[in-house]
Parts: sequence; structure tokens; C-alpha cells
Amino acid sequence: MNNTAVIVEDSRLARQELKELLKDYPDIEVLGEAENVDQAFTLVNDVNPDILFLDINMPGKNGFDLLEMLDQVPLVVFTTAYDEYAIKSFEYNAFDYLLKPINQDRFSKTIEKLQIEIADKKEAKSKEELSETSQIFIKEGEKCWLVTIADIRLFEIVGNYTRVYFDKEKPLVYRSLNQIEQKLPVETFFRANRQQIINLNTIKQVTPWFNGKLKVNLDTGEEVEISRRQSIKFREQLGL
Repeated sequence: MNNTAVIVEDSRLARQELKELLKDYPDIEVLGEAENVDQAFTLVNDVNPDILFLDINMPGKNGFDLLEMLDQVPLVVFTTAYDEYAIKSFEYNAFDYLLKPINQDRFSKTIEKLQIEIADKKEAKSKEELSETSQIFIKEGEKCWLVTIADIRLFEIVGNYTRVYFDKEKPLVYRSLNQIEQKLPVETFFRANRQQIINLNTIKQVTPWFNGKLKVNLDTGEEVEISRRQSIKFREQLGL
């Protein structure tokens, strides 16, 4: 499986330079690019990349603002023409930084370190992932449940909490949806949109919706809208 990346640069030429450098590394797939923080915030949340190549100085919000907006931050490589930002970048747990114009040898060393780090993270993550038969403990107030993962049909963001739907219950847990998604079995659960994850085995009906989106009805009656970007992945995954 390829490692994935997103490029955030306000300069089209700088974005192109990074893409050219990355052509030597076919195991890194660029999932998208953004020219400002607001575009980047939507993109990163939608595609959840392994790597974020991030410019610091951009019109309006800067690269540091983006990191503060994200719940789940990928490995960050800052790209900047100003080396005084380098020290500050490490306050944000940046993986590395590259000074513009980017030196090819320096870039190669960064990529090598990234590949090792991602491989280690994926190995650790695989040990943490849940299976359909795994059970999780949920507590809300005085109520407690031991729930089998396969019996959960829907996860949904509610403020800083996530609502978990199973049987006739829907308690809130203090976990972000991104944290939960990382541990779920990908063959069973699908990120429908920024707010919801659905259990594919509980889908009763799929209907084409507006602007390339899809609407799914779960067997217990809930309706979930799949975003346009995620609808493409959904069709691919299910062979529709």
C-alpha cells in the first residue's frame, strides 16, 4: 500500500516543484494539494494523508494555524524560505523542515526518514486495530456496555464527543471520530463524511443523491449522506 501525501503551498510553482521531486518516489501518492489553510483543512480531513508538506507563510492563516485546527495531524514537513521558522516548527512537533529552494539531496534524506517512520507507525497501528469480534467497553453516566465491534452500526460526531449507535442505545464517548477511525477494521467500517462512520454490513439501501453524493439507509432506519469525495471511494470499495 502506498504512503499518501498532501501538499499545502500558496505558490503553484512550489507545488509543482514538490510534485516533480516526489516523482522519484512512486510509493508516495499525492492525494491532493491546497493553496490556503481553509482548502487544506477540508482536504486533510477528507483524505487523512500520512504526510503533510506544509508551507508556513501563506496569505491569511499560516501553516501553524492549520495544525492548530486539525484534530489528527499527519507527519509534517514544513517547506519555507525563512529558516528562522525552523526552530518554531519543532515546537509543533514537525517531522522535518525543508528550506526553499529545496535541495534534492536534503529532500531525499527527508523522504528516507519519512518512509521509516511511516512503516513503524503502520506496524504499531496494525497491532492496535480492532476486528469485528473485538469488544469495547463503553460507559456513559451510570450505564456501562461491553459491545462487539460488529454490532455497532454508526459513529457520529457530537461536539467533542462521538455518539455510538448499537441496538437501541446511542451513548456518547469522549473520543474524536479520527481517533476511533484509526482502530476500526477498514473492511467493515467506512468514513461517509466528516461527521459519520458507517458499518457497511448494516446498509439496507443506497440511493444516488445530489451533486454526485450518495444516500444510504441503514437497516435500523438511519439515513446517512456520503460526501461527493467519499462517494467515489465507496463505489470503488463496493464495486458499484
